[in-house]
Amino acid sequence: MPLPLPSRTPSGPRRRSLLASAAGAVLLVGCSSGAEKSEESASGSPSVAERARARAARDSGGLVARYDAVLAVHPALAGRLGPLRAEVLRHVEAFGGTAKATPSATGSAPDSPTPDSPTGSSTGSAPVPPAEPSAVASAVPITDTDALAGLAAAERALADRRATELLDVPGELARLLASVAAAGAAHAYLLTEGTR
Repeated sequence: MPLPLPSRTPSGPRRRSLLASAAGAVLLVGCSSGAEKSEESASGSPSVAERARARAARDSGGLVARYDAVLAVHPALAGRLGPLRAEVLRHVEAFGGTAKATPSATGSAPDSPTPDSPTGSSTGSAPVPPAEPSAVASAVPITDTDALAGLAAAERALADRRATELLDVPGELARLLASVAAAGAAHAYLLTEGTR
């Protein structure tokens, strides 16, 4: 005995047609945003990704300067902070900046990391250098615990900002920002782990 067909046919679009429409919309958006980005690059103005990458390199450079300042005031923390500082240096390089691998004992600016700006001064403003280590050193707390807490707060704040910024950049840079934000959160945990 055959099963009876439903007496009423569903009104409105079916699931397959909705999925096909959604896939087509994604393709159109992907094509149009790629065309806009190539036009933007061709006109000489920096893309959103280039600006975000340069900003991330500067931010990581500023964080290296903070590590250097803490190490200048608290050299006994070198064993604990050295690996974390080295990781932040790799972040600077991952975002296209350059940095020297050895911390500055004198706090001089040449050892500070500086981002390589592929856009140069075409944005109308010069790249912002990272904070001077001597300026950051004056703000370093006297106790080891407070200095570590300050570094942890800086790592956490930067990780949070990067987690927010990754929503506005294209795929590969978003993945890099997410990875570096996760590393920053891990650094914040490691910096506060011994103080509890």
